[in-house]
Amino acid sequence: MTENRAAQHGEDIPASQRREFICLMAVLMSLVALSIDAMLPALGHIGQSLQVADPNDTQWVISSIFLGMALGLMLYGPLSDSYGRKNAIYLGLGVFLIGDLVALFSTDLYTMLFGRVLQGFGGAACRVVTLAMIRDKFEGQRMARVMSLIMMFFVLIPALAPSIGQAILMVSNWHSIFLLIFSVGFVGLLWLHFRQPETLEKEKRRAFSPAVIGSGMKETITHPVTRVYILTAGVMFGAFVGYLSSAQQVLQQQYELGESFALYFGGLALVIGFSSFMNAKLVMKYKMESLCMTALMTLTLTALGFFIFAYQYSGHPPLMTFVGFVAVTFFCFGVLLGNFNTLALQPLGHIAGVANSVISASQTLVSVIIGGSIGQYYDGTVLPLVAGFSICGLVSVGLMIWVLRATKTQAATSAAAAE
Repeated sequence: MTENRAAQHGEDIPASQRREFICLMAVLMSLVALSIDAMLPALGHIGQSLQVADPNDTQWVISSIFLGMALGLMLYGPLSDSYGRKNAIYLGLGVFLIGDLVALFSTDLYTMLFGRVLQGFGGAACRVVTLAMIRDKFEGQRMARVMSLIMMFFVLIPALAPSIGQAILMVSNWHSIFLLIFSVGFVGLLWLHFRQPETLEKEKRRAFSPAVIGSGMKETITHPVTRVYILTAGVMFGAFVGYLSSAQQVLQQQYELGESFALYFGGLALVIGFSSFMNAKLVMKYKMESLCMTALMTLTLTALGFFIFAYQYSGHPPLMTFVGFVAVTFFCFGVLLGNFNTLALQPLGHIAGVANSVISASQTLVSVIIGGSIGQYYDGTVLPLVAGFSICGLVSVGLMIWVLRATKTQAATSAAAAE
C-alpha cells in the first residue's frame, strides 16, 4: 500500500515517464492557447473576410473561446471522476475538433463565434481533466513543481503561435491556421490514447449523479480557502484576458508593429515561461502563499506606477516602456498561474475532478467578464488596459490578505483546540 501511494504521488515514477507525461499534459493544455494566440495576427484578416464593421468586435473571436470554456469546465470534471480521465478528454477533444471545423468553414462572424465557443467548450476538458490527472499522480510541493514545469513548456505555444500564424498568413489565409490547430488536436488525441495509461483507478471512481456532483460542488464552493483563491485568480486573470483581447490592436495597430507583432508578443510570452521555471525551484524553498503575495504586490505597484507614467503621454508611452511593463507583469503571472490552482485544489484532492471543474469554471467566468470589459474599453491608448491591471491587482491583493489572515486565525484556533 505504501509503495502504491508513493508511486501515485510521483515519488517512484521513472524520469522518462515523468518527462513524457509533462510533455503530453503541456500539449493538451496548450490547445486552447494555440487556438487563441495563433489567431491573433489574423484578426484583421478575419474581420475583413467576415465583413465585421466595428474592429473591437473582432476581439470576440478571442474572448468567445473563454466563454465556451466556462460553460464546459463544469461537465468534464464530474465525467472524469465517473468514467475515467481519458474518456472525458476523448469527448472534449471530439467537440474541440468539430468546433475547429465550424470556424474553419464560417462565412460570417456569428458562425465563427459559434465554432469558437465549441472549441472552448471542448478544450475545457484538456484544461480541467489534465489538472485532475496531475493531481492523481502528484500532490503538495511536487504537484506545484510539476505544474510549473508544465507551464514552462506550455508557454512556448503563446511564444511561437503568433509567429506561426503570421508565417501561415504569408503563404496562405486564416483558414489554414484552423487546419494547423485541427492537426495538433488530432495528434494529441492519438498520443493520449496510445501512450498515457489511465490515472484514476476504477475503485476510486464516483457515481455520475446529480447528488454526487452537487455534493462535490457544494464542498468546493463552501470551502473558505478555495472560494477566495477562486475569486482572486479569476479577478487577476481577467486582466490577462483583457490583454489577450486587445494585444493585436495595441501592438500591431497602435504601435504600428505590423508583422513584427508576433515577435514582440512571443518574446513577452517567454517571460512567463522563464518565471514558471524559476517558480518550479522557488516552491521547493518558500511557501506558495508568500510567493503569490510577493508577485501580486509587485504586479499591482508596477501597474499603478505605469498608469501614471502612461497618462503623461496621453496613453501612448514609448514602445519599450510598455514592453517593459508587460514583461514585469508577465513574470508575476508566471508565479501566479500554477500556484493559485494548486492552493485552491490542495484541500480537495479526494474530489479532484469535480473540484477542478468548479474552480476552473468559476475562475474562467470571472475572467471572461472582466477581461471582455477591459478589451471593449480599448480607445486607441493603453490606459484602459493598464487601469485594468491596476484595479484587478488591488482587488486581488485585498482578497489575498483576507485569506492569509483567515488561514492564520483558523490554524491558531485549531492549535488551541488541540491543546
